Amino acid sequence: MAADLPYQALQSMKRLILFLCLPGVAAAADWNFTERLSQTPEMKTHDETGKFSFLVRKYVPAYQRPTEYHNSSRLELLLRAGNIYLSLQDAIALALENNLDIEYHRYDRKQAETDQLRASAGQLLRFQSSTITAGFSSATSGALGAANSLGNIGGGSTTGQTGILSGFTIQAAGSQIPNLEPLFFASWQGTHNTNPLTSSLTTGTNYLVSSAKTLDYGIQKSFLSGTSVQADWYQQSLYQNAPANDINPSLKGNVEISIKQPLLQGFGWSTNKRTITQAKNNLSVADLNFKEQVMSTVKNVADLYWDLVSFDENLKVKKTALDLAQKLYEDNKKRVAAGAIAPIDIIQAEAGMQTAELDYRNAETQVLQQEAILKSALTRTGVDGANVLTSRIIPTDTIQLPDSEPVEPIQDKIAYALANRPELLQTKISLENARVNMKGVRNAMLPGLDVFVDLQNNGLSGQVNAVPIPPVLEGVIPPHDPATANQYFLGSYGTVYKQVFGRNFPNYSVGFNLTIPLRNSGARADMIKNELDYRQAQIQQKQQENTIKLSVVNTQIALEEARRAYDTAVKARKLQEQTFVGERRKYELGTSTFLNVVLLQRDVVTAQSAEVAALSSYIRARSNMDLVLGRILEVDNVDLQEAFEGAVKRPPSALPAVDKQPLGVAAPGVLAAPVKVPAVSALSSAPQAH
Repeated sequence: MAADLPYQALQSMKRLILFLCLPGVAAAADWNFTERLSQTPEMKTHDETGKFSFLVRKYVPAYQRPTEYHNSSRLELLLRAGNIYLSLQDAIALALENNLDIEYHRYDRKQAETDQLRASAGQLLRFQSSTITAGFSSATSGALGAANSLGNIGGGSTTGQTGILSGFTIQAAGSQIPNLEPLFFASWQGTHNTNPLTSSLTTGTNYLVSSAKTLDYGIQKSFLSGTSVQADWYQQSLYQNAPANDINPSLKGNVEISIKQPLLQGFGWSTNKRTITQAKNNLSVADLNFKEQVMSTVKNVADLYWDLVSFDENLKVKKTALDLAQKLYEDNKKRVAAGAIAPIDIIQAEAGMQTAELDYRNAETQVLQQEAILKSALTRTGVDGANVLTSRIIPTDTIQLPDSEPVEPIQDKIAYALANRPELLQTKISLENARVNMKGVRNAMLPGLDVFVDLQNNGLSGQVNAVPIPPVLEGVIPPHDPATANQYFLGSYGTVYKQVFGRNFPNYSVGFNLTIPLRNSGARADMIKNELDYRQAQIQQKQQENTIKLSVVNTQIALEEARRAYDTAVKARKLQEQTFVGERRKYELGTSTFLNVVLLQRDVVTAQSAEVAALSSYIRARSNMDLVLGRILEVDNVDLQEAFEGAVKRPPSALPAVDKQPLGVAAPGVLAAPVKVPAVSALSSAPQAH
């Protein structure tokens, strides 16, 4: 017992050391794993230009061109002296060429094409259309708010096959789809066996040694009818130490053709072709998914662009207000020095100037943040490049309002939206895919009844057995004499081939296999599940149609209200300006106070900002209407094929001759204000106080 104590103590110390070292070992293992993971190279793909590429092309990964992350040349053509002169059409063109959301969905069709390739081989489908990204959100007001909103991505809408009828659950249900690709197979085996025997009467020896070489090869192919055909060639060379064999070594061979045809489960072109039909439909789903992403991106870019225009106009309003406040402050300083007004007036004027400057700085920050967001939406590198980061965006388009809104019955708009919204078209295709798939599910409910035909021709040849007959078996086993041997079986594989193709030793078999599940619970459950899923999907389609109808109605209401709100804002701004002019005149005559003038001046600035905001709300409502109706690409002259190719043929707009002015100052002929913001000169000619 005492001798065991040092051993037990040693084991306890080992366990303690191991426990203490475990965290370090785990950390080292994790570090090594991370290092290995970071060093994993990309999979090597096949070189299509190799000398023997045609031999290995189908058995190695095909080359897929990596995504390029440099901006199109259009951006450089719009740059001048550190400014990007940008029209709405140029902004949309840049998005079609550079936007990464669109680039991501360019792979949708390629993904769907892989499903076509899989379906042609009789494999299950894997393509699922991906989520549509709404894009960037505009900057919010204020430095802190804009910083928090920069780069904020709006929520995406899920489309395509991502509902109840999508995924592998539906695809895997139903009768098995035959493998449609021809398959060559070959096997070779060499064996050496030694078997002790209880009697030598049959073989002539008490231990049988067999050395064999077997080769089996052939081809098999299945068809859309469910028919499967297999042609098989089998040959074997066998040597045994058996004196009783007449031929040793022997050569055997046979050719076998097997045909199997299902008559119930697994029968029919439409049943076995369903994945091919679905893969073809999925190409349309991929195209519609791409179209929807282009529509979403165009809408997002248009909103960002017009918001920048509105922010620029709002900045000019704030700049005008700041200039007026500064002028008022300077004028009041002179009047206080002259003793014409009370010192409190200069304090009020200074407070108003500081407030106006804060408003201006917030508006300036909002413009800068909006430009950064718009650059991220129009480029692949974001703001990485120095020329993009330091450049300023000058919108060259203005918001144009029609004299009156076109009259179009709401029923016509709803019908147009139901016929053109891509997500609704995708839903219809998904329902069609579900109906096609249910053919296979229904077919799986049938019993299994297969008929088969098997044709086989055999051949045998070899040499006269040279193994000596044991003395004890002489007289029992006849002697092996080449002269008396059956010459028909003497020879090589040529003799075997002659017998096989001469059909000297044929085998025939015909039959059927019948399998009847007595309850068939699994197949019935699958069919019920698919039908229930289909009914739910029909409900979802109806809900989607109702949602689109409601969206059209709500968007129409929003557009009408936005137009009325803008008209009201214009009238309110004009009335505020007239009120301010009257109050200023009263102040000049000494019948009003300085405070009243300042308050009315602020009201004028507020009305001007409200007019800019109302115009921005109107253009957003109009853009929403185009998106809801599914016509935004036509309105903005977007060619979907150009969008897919990532190259817009239309050249960039001509650059103006005037460079960008400081923030808040419009360059004549470059950035015309969408609303007329009058230059209010408050108290510029105020008289001495009486």
